[in-house]
Amino acid sequence: MSTRRQLLRLTAASGVIGATGGLASLVERSGAAPAAAAPPVPVRLAGGTLTPFTVPLTVPQTLRPVLRTATTDYYSVTMHRRRLEILPGTRTEVYTYNGDLPGPTIRATSGRRVVVRQRNRLGMPTAVHLHGGATAPGDDGSGTATIPPGGERVYTYPNQQPHATLWMHDHTHHMEAEHLYRGLASLYLLSDRTEAALPLPRGQFDVPLVLRDAHLDADAQLVWNMDDADNRTTLLVNGRPWPRFEVQARRYRFRLVNSSNLRFFLLQLADAGEMTVIGSDGGLLEAPVTVPYVLLSPGERVEIVVDFSRYQPGTSVVLHNLMGPGPFEQVGSVMRFDVVPARGRDRSSVPQKLRTLPPLPTPTVRRTVELRMDEFGTGHQAYIDGKVFDPARIDTTIAWGSTEEWTVTNGNVFMPHNFHMHLVQFRVLGRGDGPPDPTESGLKDTVVVWPGQPVRLQATFDTWRGVYPYHCHMVDHSAMGMMAQMKIV
Repeated sequence: MSTRRQLLRLTAASGVIGATGGLASLVERSGAAPAAAAPPVPVRLAGGTLTPFTVPLTVPQTLRPVLRTATTDYYSVTMHRRRLEILPGTRTEVYTYNGDLPGPTIRATSGRRVVVRQRNRLGMPTAVHLHGGATAPGDDGSGTATIPPGGERVYTYPNQQPHATLWMHDHTHHMEAEHLYRGLASLYLLSDRTEAALPLPRGQFDVPLVLRDAHLDADAQLVWNMDDADNRTTLLVNGRPWPRFEVQARRYRFRLVNSSNLRFFLLQLADAGEMTVIGSDGGLLEAPVTVPYVLLSPGERVEIVVDFSRYQPGTSVVLHNLMGPGPFEQVGSVMRFDVVPARGRDRSSVPQKLRTLPPLPTPTVRRTVELRMDEFGTGHQAYIDGKVFDPARIDTTIAWGSTEEWTVTNGNVFMPHNFHMHLVQFRVLGRGDGPPDPTESGLKDTVVVWPGQPVRLQATFDTWRGVYPYHCHMVDHSAMGMMAQMKIV
């Protein structure tokens, strides 16, 4: 998330889509009436063309437990290659959890344990990380604790944390970027009584939207090159290219997940209509925030409510992406919502009070962390505090139960980064000399760090002892070395 000033600064680094007339004019528009939907322009791809908004959106299936006991749900997942239809009429080889892109969704409940048996039928080692989860070190799925080809591993998730939109992805050291890019990602939706008691949209009106990009060759196969943001210009939502989604004229809750390796999404409805942000990485905010756009960096999650009752049935509304890199006709639109009459009364609402977060304790330790990578043409490594990641090295030692304040800075001139901590959810205290954006006022585990702007974070380490990584979640950067390890003792 970001303020308007921070977004304007980013144009020099990532490029805002020029055909939109500029970010400044877009973010200041408000209250415009919906324009008639323009005919979609076919997107030029290496293998031909594709007309956007012709492919229907699919929603990841919910995985069923193989066994349920009084305390625990047990699941079985197999990682293997599969050829799936991404572009119509073609088949693309991807890496999958249980054969789907993204993989099936696990729905869990706070206080109820989940055990997942992961079988590796790929030809290389893998590791499964529950992003945003508080787990024991052996179940964190990071780095060198891998599953060999043909092997399996059992992960236990105690779910002793509040509700949140979490996700699972590969975290094999030096291979995590390629494995995520080739498809190893799935959702893990954790609920609790606080969330369930609210009158938010639910059921079929609570829809996950997993966003990512891809570079497809003339045969519709994924092209993998490290740090290749410029060429990954095919946008996918739940594995579908530029899809359309039929929505009733009522409220919907959308769980936005950026599963891209490098791409930021700056999302705005075509008419600059209001979106109500209700949650971030670690669950609901304390109060909703109404915005004309949302920014989502790799690994971040944002939950929004959109009220489609303000549109006449028959209206189509495009969800635009205002940020590059890439040509507007490819990366300037994400998906289209097609509004139909509501079937039944909409009894959902967005309360002005969503939850109460615990007060921030006084930090006992303050630290600084610098993220940096070789600028264009100067090399191909990335660093935290001037060091390339070494899995045998402990970079930070933390006393269990302590509360720490970290100031994270970006040492690059042009390149944005973001920062992800395993094990803990943190609070964003401020950006530079100012406060955080209201939309990042809740619990976070991933945060944008702009060039030259320090971000202050606060976390309490009172769950598990052991070794956990922290890193840039632009995962090509972490695979290039922008990762370090903390040990909680």
